[in-house]
Amino acid sequence: MRAITRIAGGIAMIALLAGPALPVAAAPPQSAPSVDASVPASIPVTIEVDAGVRRGPLKPIWRFFGADEPNYATMKDGRKLLAHLGELKPGAVYFRAHNLLNTGDGTPAFKWGSTNAYTESADGKPVYDWTVVDRIIDTYRARGVRPYLQIGFMPEALSSAPAGTPYQHSWRPGFAYHLIAGAWNAPPRDYGKWAELVYQWTKHNVERYGREEVESWYFEVWNEPNGPSYWTGTQEEFNKLHDYAIDAVRRALPTARVGGPDVAGSGGVFMDTFLAHVARGTNHATGRIGTPTDFLAFHAKGQPSFVDGHVRMGIATHLKGVSNGFAKIAAVPELASKPIVIGESDPEGCAACPGPQNAYRNGTMYSSYTAASFARIWDLADQHKVNLEGALTWAFTFEDQPWFAGYRQLATNGIDLPVLNVFRLFAQLGDTRVAARSSGQIPLATMMEAGVRDAPDIGTIATTTADGKLAILIWYYHDDDLAGPDAAIRVNLAGLGRGKSRQLTEWLVDESHANAFSAWKAMGSPQSPDAAQYAALEKASQLAPAGPARAVTVDGGRASVEVTLRRQGVALLVLGD
Repeated sequence: MRAITRIAGGIAMIALLAGPALPVAAAPPQSAPSVDASVPASIPVTIEVDAGVRRGPLKPIWRFFGADEPNYATMKDGRKLLAHLGELKPGAVYFRAHNLLNTGDGTPAFKWGSTNAYTESADGKPVYDWTVVDRIIDTYRARGVRPYLQIGFMPEALSSAPAGTPYQHSWRPGFAYHLIAGAWNAPPRDYGKWAELVYQWTKHNVERYGREEVESWYFEVWNEPNGPSYWTGTQEEFNKLHDYAIDAVRRALPTARVGGPDVAGSGGVFMDTFLAHVARGTNHATGRIGTPTDFLAFHAKGQPSFVDGHVRMGIATHLKGVSNGFAKIAAVPELASKPIVIGESDPEGCAACPGPQNAYRNGTMYSSYTAASFARIWDLADQHKVNLEGALTWAFTFEDQPWFAGYRQLATNGIDLPVLNVFRLFAQLGDTRVAARSSGQIPLATMMEAGVRDAPDIGTIATTTADGKLAILIWYYHDDDLAGPDAAIRVNLAGLGRGKSRQLTEWLVDESHANAFSAWKAMGSPQSPDAAQYAALEKASQLAPAGPARAVTVDGGRASVEVTLRRQGVALLVLGD
């Protein structure tokens, strides 16, 4: 295999102004930091793959996405991005959104959304209007995406917040995060009306989309109820809110898939109390023991920082959060085998928050982090022996914002970012994992303890696909967003059968492949690209083979190929007939 030629260029970093203002355009590309003369020109790595040794299933946990802002889904760039997500695995991609029951006219804003699904008449009778929320779900379904339906937040007419509490928050990028609080995050003043709202919504969804379709959805209540940003009630009030909502869903659709609680982090004592409640506590709505629970959900985030002029990721924090969440669930016998969805799983906690520590988002740092972190999340699920069903990426798009503005998103102004192409690589992996090891892969325990601060993590996952192909994912990740040597990788293959030759296709996501950010910088970082520039950016954003397929000689079921991978690059090798 030919080596990939390295080109000159800057590291994927943007400059953002501090302060409570919308982000400015990315700075022009800077020269890459010089590499110390003592650093080798390349890092030798050997990968061994045996297609004949199966290691068990590899679940497509990556097929979950979400965002704070539900109304962006129906806008031009939101519709385009949803279509791209739906294409990853049609019918099996899920989207979670906050604010689906908020009162308002549907105008989107940062960390906000509304549908006006519930109001009350002058005499206090419920008024249901599904127009806006139907438009959102219709947009999902038309593009092969299904709802991971979050039941929340509190309609203004039902909120128990003290009189005079503002309903919609006025948060914007740069403001303190706690300012997203408002009357929308309070318990209901009437749990009966709350339950009836959930019942009527579920009943409507069954009538509109069909029982079989809605049975495929996930239903969960609220978001991060263990913190004041999203919930101002007590733990007991949340358990009551949850019980009433889950009972209402099941009354409308007894076969609905229900769960929760999507706590921040692993949830601490709050999660322990919730798990005990749904397993063996008295149900607030029914009086019976326990609450129906088909899946459990918690969140896990990393912690990047800005050190010596560059971004340093905090993958260790992310993985510890995953491990702690798994351990909590595994410790409850009644729930230990339940499917788990990590309802938000990201490099840090606020998609809409700019800042120098978040300047990894547009380029290959985000994409390589995604490959490396998902690989370890699969491993942690095996280690804890839990039933991991999904890890949800909390990233979508922010409509009509500056190009490459520095938000955690999958696309900017309708142009896909490199990170989305890693999900396209994931989509080509098979369901059966086979034996694979890399001499450059950091041990899981080391990564959880110290991150990737010394040697880089050059790792691999290999699978066989339903049509008999061998798909090998390789990543080159480091916590520090700095220049470094290429990886010279030799991939030794075994278990290939009796054939004499196989066709190999290589896919790359790096500084010069499947990377619209690099293309945008090369054209001068325009904030108003013309039609020709837009078309060029769209082409640069697409994932395509790095070159024509080539023949690989197989001798006795064995073969070898060589790959050159750039720092923060991700590659997929697909060996077909």
